[in-house]
Amino acid sequence: MLSKGKIILPILIVLVIIFLAAAGGLFYLYQNEYAQNVKLQGQIVELENRQKQTASQLEESKKLAADLELQLQEAKNRIDSLAGELSTEKAAHSVTSNKLDQLNADLSSQKSLREDLENRLNQVQEESKQVREEVKIMQQQKLALEEKIKNLEEGAARIELGKVVVNPEATQPSGDTAAAQSVPQEQMIAPAPQASSAKPVKQELPLKAQGQTGKVLIVNKEFNFVVINLGSKDKVSVGDEFLVSRSGKAIGDIKVEKVHEFMSAAGFPEKLKDTIKENDKVTQKTR
Repeated sequence: MLSKGKIILPILIVLVIIFLAAAGGLFYLYQNEYAQNVKLQGQIVELENRQKQTASQLEESKKLAADLELQLQEAKNRIDSLAGELSTEKAAHSVTSNKLDQLNADLSSQKSLREDLENRLNQVQEESKQVREEVKIMQQQKLALEEKIKNLEEGAARIELGKVVVNPEATQPSGDTAAAQSVPQEQMIAPAPQASSAKPVKQELPLKAQGQTGKVLIVNKEFNFVVINLGSKDKVSVGDEFLVSRSGKAIGDIKVEKVHEFMSAAGFPEKLKDTIKENDKVTQKTR
C-alpha cells in the first residue's frame, strides 16, 4: 500500500503540475482572447464610426453628385444655348460680312462715281467758262449787229426821204434848171415844190399786197436769224412767214420775230444755217 502511495503521489503531483500548466495556459489564452476581443470590439466600434462617417460622406457625395449633375445639365443647356447664339452670331456675322462687302463695293462705286462727277463738273465748268466767253463774244457781236441794223434803218430812212420826184411842169427861178431824182415809181413818197399857178402832184407809196417779195440783207448763223428789207411800212408783223428762194428754187421758211420800220428780223431752223445766203429772195406766205 505504501509503495502504491509513493507511486501515485508523483503522478498526482505531475497531474497537478500539468493541470496548473494547462490552467495557466488556458488562462493565458483566455487573457489573450479577451484582449483580442477588446481590441476587436474597439476596431468594430471604430469601423462602425468610420462606416457612419463614410455613409455620411457618401450621402454628401450623393448630394454633391446630384448638384453636379444639375450643374452639368445646366452647363449642357447653357452650352446648347451658347451654341445656338454662336450659330446665330455666325449667320449675323455672315450677313454683316456680306453687307460690309456690298458697302465696300458701293463705296468703291460711289468713289468712282464721285471721281467721274468731279471730272464732269470740271469739264462742265470749263465748258461753262467757254460758253460764257462765247456768250460775251456773241453779245458783242449782237451789239455790233444791232448797231449795224440801226445804221441800216437810218440809212434806209435817209434813202427813203431822199426819193423825191419833181413835176416837169413846175417853174423854177430864171437861170435855174429843174432837177429830179430817178427812182422807181412805186417808191415815190413826196412831191416836188411847184409854182403858184400849178397844182401840186402828190404821189404816195402803194401798200404791197399779200405775197409781197423782198430779199435777205444779213444772215446771222450764230443766232439763226436773217434781216430782210421789209418792215412795218410794208405791213409786216411779228409771226409772219416768208418763203426763201434762189433762182426760182425754194430753200425754206423763215418767221418774223422782230419788226422795224424798214426791215425785219426773222428766225430760221438749224437746217438752213449753211443754205440761206444774203440777197436770197423772200416771198410773204398768204394766211
